[in-house]
Amino acid sequence: MSITNEPERVRSRMLVTGVVQGVGFRPFVYALARELGLSGQVGNTAAGVVAEVEGPDGAVTAFADRIRTDAPPLAVVSTVAAESLPTLGGTEFTILDSTAGAGRTLVSPDVATCADCWSEFADPSDRRYRHPFITCTNCGPRFTIITGLPYDRPATTMAGFPLCADCAREYADPADRRFHAQPIACPACGPRLQLVQPGLETAYDEDALASAHALLVDGAILAVKGIGGFHLVCDAADQAVVTTLRKRKDRGDKPFAVMAADLDAARRIASVDADQEALLTGSRHPIVLLRRRPGAAVAEAVAPGNPDLGVMLPYTPLHQLLFDQPGPGVLVMTSGNLSGEPIVTADDDAMTRLAGLADAWLGHDRPIHVPCDDSVVRIVDGTELPVRRSRGYAPFPVDLPVPVRPALAVGGDLKNTFCLGEGRYAWLSAHVGDMDDLATLQAFERAEQHLEELTGVRPEVLVTDKHPSYRSRQWAERHADGRPVIGVQHHHAHLASVMAEHRYDGEIIGFAFDGTGYGDDGAVWGGEVLLAGYDGFERYAHLKYVPLPGGDAGVRNPCRMALSHLRAAGLRWDPRLPSVQACRELDLLEAQLDHDIACAPTSSMGRLFDAVSSLAGVCHRAGYEAQAAIELEGLAASGRGLGAYEFEVEAEQIDPAPVLAAVVRDVLAGVAPSVMSARFHRGLAELMVTLAERVRAAEGLTTVGLSGGVFVNEVLLSATTRALTGAGFTVLRHLRVPPTDAGLALGQLAVAARVG
Repeated sequence: MSITNEPERVRSRMLVTGVVQGVGFRPFVYALARELGLSGQVGNTAAGVVAEVEGPDGAVTAFADRIRTDAPPLAVVSTVAAESLPTLGGTEFTILDSTAGAGRTLVSPDVATCADCWSEFADPSDRRYRHPFITCTNCGPRFTIITGLPYDRPATTMAGFPLCADCAREYADPADRRFHAQPIACPACGPRLQLVQPGLETAYDEDALASAHALLVDGAILAVKGIGGFHLVCDAADQAVVTTLRKRKDRGDKPFAVMAADLDAARRIASVDADQEALLTGSRHPIVLLRRRPGAAVAEAVAPGNPDLGVMLPYTPLHQLLFDQPGPGVLVMTSGNLSGEPIVTADDDAMTRLAGLADAWLGHDRPIHVPCDDSVVRIVDGTELPVRRSRGYAPFPVDLPVPVRPALAVGGDLKNTFCLGEGRYAWLSAHVGDMDDLATLQAFERAEQHLEELTGVRPEVLVTDKHPSYRSRQWAERHADGRPVIGVQHHHAHLASVMAEHRYDGEIIGFAFDGTGYGDDGAVWGGEVLLAGYDGFERYAHLKYVPLPGGDAGVRNPCRMALSHLRAAGLRWDPRLPSVQACRELDLLEAQLDHDIACAPTSSMGRLFDAVSSLAGVCHRAGYEAQAAIELEGLAASGRGLGAYEFEVEAEQIDPAPVLAAVVRDVLAGVAPSVMSARFHRGLAELMVTLAERVRAAEGLTTVGLSGGVFVNEVLLSATTRALTGAGFTVLRHLRVPPTDAGLALGQLAVAARVG
């Protein structure tokens, strides 16, 4: 008689946390358990996915390993916590309905249409052929339609669309790609496309699309409803209509983003390398900043004076349908709002708030629960640099180097994002905008409540910028309800942000260069060299103070900053200088500076960029933030010749006087602005290396952090990184959150909310 040794049978309950809901995780677990011959069950809870499996010990061990390594493409497994249970002897594996309760899971961002859905979309024999809302478990809206957790259809804005029999069958089949795909839809069960044009009957479905095409060809401006809000759309090659849109939106010269029909169309208007192509075609489909091709068939009014174009590809079926008939191959695709207001999300609201902007409205009846603007990124030295972190990224969290108590950091007033944190996670919101009107403040409040619901974080402390007039700070003080409100210095928060995203817990040599930040001495800081850790900072050096004449007027008029810098440097206002010629208010400016009227002292590096830009004859009046610096940067790559302007450093003061004197000499000698731009950028990079080496010699620090809006500048960031790395420093630069004020909230949280 032979004896067979049966493998030991075990049962285990596993709690899987991370991005594991709305990404096909339960059907993946079901299929994996069936493959390994395991019985049990799997279900969604507010804490994550709970799987109970029973079977041979080796198979259960393999299951625990493979739920990490073989997870679906959109899933991110953070932790797997297992506990042993008594065996039951079952033979079936089932998928449970979701259950509510305490806990936390991570919500997926909105995801661009996947290859499988595009294939069905293009197949005339498929029942979802040309369906504007085709989606599956691996793609489509997530964050913008979720109203609560756990993530199931009743907790989304799809709750009002009953499934047809075919969709219901797919939704219930664990072997189907649309099993529990909450946005699942088809032409039979909605949503439905519609076009509203004043004075005409509403058109639906294919008729709506045909009318939209005709309008775009005829030079109209459409309001088109996307995943996270409305876009204003027109033919990007039509100078007249783009100019009209710019006037209607009160846009100044700020660039518009464009959407190209496909990658080939994008290549015809801009240079696209392999890294940029990966971003354009990946699951996030952000706006990517690309160098415009000479002679590109894009109206000059799309991005006046800017060598770059912000380009994206269609990331929803509706966007793709805008290109499927003869007509424009590149469309302006800009946020549907008035300048300074939040993006419009509701259909009724769009009809009123966009009435003066759009000629017709192409919308649908799937509600958007929270707004989410398009993300903007650029590639620097083969590495992604976020400029605006929103659709496709939010609300995915940043994992922290140190634990934090439950907290809300409200960010700054420009490019506002806020941040909720608890434990080792920080959830950054989508882009909110500039906090200068009631509509944006209301959008901030709604978005904050929504993120609390999704994360389960109940803040015990609120964190703000130290600027007493920031609306974000005032909001926090009004809503504190007895909770402490902690202020964090602006540039300290910038540097803590880049440290936190790199999970760095130590002290750094920090270069915090931006346009405006409230300093501890009441001055306007912005050209700061700080020795910084989470616990505090020492101001090691800063750009020498100069007067900021007229506050915002000085920001909007770079020629004013040029003349203020000249005066501070002891240089005359030579009438041959472009800045002197451009400044129509010379007498007023001279009186302001003579009598110190409305002249706040500033150490801003952004304002120095403005001054050099104006002195070189590049930009004297700024129609949007950082226009002078952006246009100066655009010339640097073509700057020929050797040399770099030299700064002088005395004690803790960085004196730009020698730089300004050299710029004046070059201007009067007829040197090309591109050469002056290149010399200025090189000089600034060399200055940073010199200062870092001095700190290393005195303090032994070898890690450098770069943060602040100036480091969106590709030329400076690349040159500085190369120079510092070549000098033996480890360089921390932004990879996951923007270096601008859009990243402030993460740094605020890391400084003020740490445990212990």
